[in-house]
Amino acid sequence: MTLRTRRAWVATAMGALALACALPAAAQANYPSRPVTLIVPWGAGGGTDATARIVGSLLEKELGQPVNVVNRTGGSGVVGHAAIAAAPPDGYTIGLATVEIGMMHWQGLTELTGASYTPIGLVNADPAGIQVRADAPYKSVQDLLAAVKASPGKFKASGTGQGGIWHLALAGLLRDQKIDPAAVPWVPSNGAAPGLQDMVAGGVEIAPVSLPEARSLIDAGKVRSLAIMNDKPSSLYPNVPTIKSVLGSDWTMAAWRGIVAPKGLPNDIRDKLAAAVRKVANSKEYTDFMAQRGFGVVYAPPEEFGRFMAKSDAELGATMKAVGIVK
Repeated sequence: MTLRTRRAWVATAMGALALACALPAAAQANYPSRPVTLIVPWGAGGGTDATARIVGSLLEKELGQPVNVVNRTGGSGVVGHAAIAAAPPDGYTIGLATVEIGMMHWQGLTELTGASYTPIGLVNADPAGIQVRADAPYKSVQDLLAAVKASPGKFKASGTGQGGIWHLALAGLLRDQKIDPAAVPWVPSNGAAPGLQDMVAGGVEIAPVSLPEARSLIDAGKVRSLAIMNDKPSSLYPNVPTIKSVLGSDWTMAAWRGIVAPKGLPNDIRDKLAAAVRKVANSKEYTDFMAQRGFGVVYAPPEEFGRFMAKSDAELGATMKAVGIVK
């Protein structure tokens, strides 16, 4: 190969390399240039599905491309969360992660955690509350906890399955107040609604579910909420006190939902998605939709959302260990 030929070959190779390097950058600059898939780890018709569909429809307006909501169910949320994590980190597959991502790995169901994703934005959180029957003699959470201390095992609670978010919310509060979580036996149920109905019927005494879930029974005068496990009052029932205000405790627990992408998402695509999600979360259409269903609107940008997931994971893990359900 002559020197001239060698130089021509090198120039051609360098040009090809430059073109190859430029293509991803150009693709990123034009993002999104095709439809985006939004994976939901839970079934159609539930609160997570409803939240995903309103977010998806509003994201379409911000991104200028269709956003297709796909339900990937199974494995107590593992299947859908795994599908989000395993997708190419190109911004064309995102997902609505839920609080269970901080619970599943403690149960030995998966190795995935919140750190397995690129956080985009927290869009919803519904804190646990302490609900009792309207005719219960306990007028405050202090009265209730004093009665629990005086008669361990007498009071039962329900609102989700064993080891579910509301079980952990109550167990964590009891632990925070130096009460053995076993002092309030948990009666597993298929969700908040049957747990609340069991309480109204007298089968259990406590339903530590979210205020939106208890809303219809509270409004009907059948259930009273004693406190909310959050650092600020609920917009739905602002007169319900916070645990902080009545007990001086920093314990909080909420079911939450947030938009994530596969780990390794380029920063420019992450920033474009985050800006779109922020606009959606602050839009009148979204806040009105969530308010009609009693869902809490809480927005956090990527870095803050990442810290939020890590804190949630640590609190859930500590509580699950105390309850004895960590594998």
